[in-house]
Amino acid sequence: MPPQAYRTAFVPHDLKAPIKGAAAGPLAGLSAVVKDMYDIAGERMGCGNPDWLASQAPAARHCPPVQKILDAGATVIGKTICDEFFYSVTGANAHYGTPVNARAWGRLPGGSSAGSAAAVGAGICDFALGSDTGGSVRIPASFNGIYGLRPTHERVAHSGVADMAPSFDVPGWFAATPGVFRNVGAVLLDSRRAPAKINRVVVLEDAFAQADPDIADLLHTLLEFMSDDLPAMAHGKIAPDGFDPWREAFRIIQAYETWQSFGPFVVEHKPQIGPGIRERMQFAATVTKAQADAARVVHGKAREHIRQIAVPGTVLALPTAPTIAPPVDTPSGDLEDFRVRTMRLTCTAGMSGLPQINIPAGTLNGCPVGLSFIGWAGGDEALLDLACELSRHCGMAA
Repeated sequence: MPPQAYRTAFVPHDLKAPIKGAAAGPLAGLSAVVKDMYDIAGERMGCGNPDWLASQAPAARHCPPVQKILDAGATVIGKTICDEFFYSVTGANAHYGTPVNARAWGRLPGGSSAGSAAAVGAGICDFALGSDTGGSVRIPASFNGIYGLRPTHERVAHSGVADMAPSFDVPGWFAATPGVFRNVGAVLLDSRRAPAKINRVVVLEDAFAQADPDIADLLHTLLEFMSDDLPAMAHGKIAPDGFDPWREAFRIIQAYETWQSFGPFVVEHKPQIGPGIRERMQFAATVTKAQADAARVVHGKAREHIRQIAVPGTVLALPTAPTIAPPVDTPSGDLEDFRVRTMRLTCTAGMSGLPQINIPAGTLNGCPVGLSFIGWAGGDEALLDLACELSRHCGMAA
């Protein structure tokens, strides 16, 4: 990969030198990069915006996820670019540029954990820390052909990790190989594990209907190939009234909470905000508490409904993204359509707070395609084990 492409994953205010981890541990000898939203001692957190960066003081200590991977032996080699205020799923940043997607040249890396996913996909590091609110681990994992997990809500300690919309925010991670992917989970996940053997897979046909037909066909075929490693599969639907009521409730709550997180700074400092993010932030400023409260009623009912289906032992299969990665020069109107379609797929795990894993499923027109499984609350480890078990179908060994 050309040297200039290597640098596109990292922020201009990158680490001056790698931070070496412990001499021994389950991640010893592995390298990691960190999305620019995690506290790193002596460094300022940028959240994708130079004006925010300029207003911040250096962190006094490492946040828990960074400290945990260092204590486990990993070396942190850099800080990566993210979408501005994490308010996008494309991976394009108007201030710092768009990280190169080495597995789909000329196409978007997905966001908001764009640089972290791009670095893993390019082989720059062994694993990476990102975060997921509305798809910010799952979508870039799919587009870069790597493993990614959105954990069960609140299972990864997040003090010192920037808030966007706390009702949905979770730290997450990426890896190119399933064994490393699982080992990182053993370090980051807390003790609230709910062990169970996977004994039922429900293929969500209403989710498959949201994807391009060729993606749906590829993933259905892959599930057939995986059938020897999976329990008998059932087919069903998850959203009784379609995904749009859930997606809209998610959008309202996310906007309201994002304004609580960043609105005071925006009002006081009037930062330069890039296109797309600017309009979403302007919308966020208009969302009232009454609107958010009404959306939380929908949220609560959706959460209960989904968790009644995704009980211990049951996983839900669905496409991670509705399309392959869009070209970097895709018009803004088309990107908004892509965003709406994406949120229909990502809102199920977001609304329920359940873990969702992306598995690199193959390629279409030379671009990676991701297959997802949603697990039960605390079933993260079962999903990580499943990634290792299914890796032979993805051309990778654990």
